[in-house]
Amino acid sequence: MTTTHSLADTIVWTALITPMHADGSIDFNTLTLLVREQEQAGNGILILGSTGEALALSIDEQQAVVRHVTALTLRVPLMVGVGGFNLNQQLQWLSFCNQHPIDAYLLGAPLYAKPGIQGQLHWYSALLDASKKPCMLYNVPGRAAVSIPPTVLAQLQQHPLCWALKEASGDIAQFEAYREAAPELAIFSGDDALMPYFAQAGAAGLVSVAANVWPQQTQHLVQQCLQGQSINAFVTWRSAIDALFSAANPVPVKCLLHALERLNSPVLRPPLSHLELNDTQPLLNAHERIVAWAH
Repeated sequence: MTTTHSLADTIVWTALITPMHADGSIDFNTLTLLVREQEQAGNGILILGSTGEALALSIDEQQAVVRHVTALTLRVPLMVGVGGFNLNQQLQWLSFCNQHPIDAYLLGAPLYAKPGIQGQLHWYSALLDASKKPCMLYNVPGRAAVSIPPTVLAQLQQHPLCWALKEASGDIAQFEAYREAAPELAIFSGDDALMPYFAQAGAAGLVSVAANVWPQQTQHLVQQCLQGQSINAFVTWRSAIDALFSAANPVPVKCLLHALERLNSPVLRPPLSHLELNDTQPLLNAHERIVAWAH
């Protein structure tokens, strides 16, 4: 598993948004600023995941994002999302990405199909075989309508490029079942709100949406969680995360960053819309609480 940066030392991966101009085109200048924010915080960067609205972008736009971010010569690891429905398209995407300085891939379940054990084994094995970088599998039944069975994970962990799992079912029992089935895998919480609890169950870190807004604060919180420290910010953190997911992700994130003047526009690609969120005051209140806690 040769990588440019250390994956083992990366405890926070920020599922980065894709900033857009008011006309819906990608705002590459702001993308650079957001990437540098994460780099300064020491967070790994995940581009073109669901938070990055990858499936709403054209293949040309996705490739442009990869070219732009990889040209920034980052000091932190970079992961790229691989997700969709058509296996051949995903293999072509991996072929493109393999030509760029990327450290890892996030492999999502095929959407809508709800494959069983054999279908999932074939899907993930084909992607792992096509990859030239370590891969994080992604269990997200809320989006894929199916979970990865522990028996599938137990088999896939034997692949030399199967490195980690993002567990986003929101179920601690599911997390523990994965830990038992695949003890060699690094398992990351895919739920910001549950990180304090997943850390107690043995999580390696967090794949975070909240870190888009609070890069340094999220890094600090995850460090505290993994060190087993008694954190007096759990209630503050949970209430802030609830505000950040008060509408479909990443609608609140973009609206808050725009209100904080860190985005030029809150625009999202259809079918998502920033108009779903009319009142940003609860988000701003959450932001103030997190900033006050961190100080």
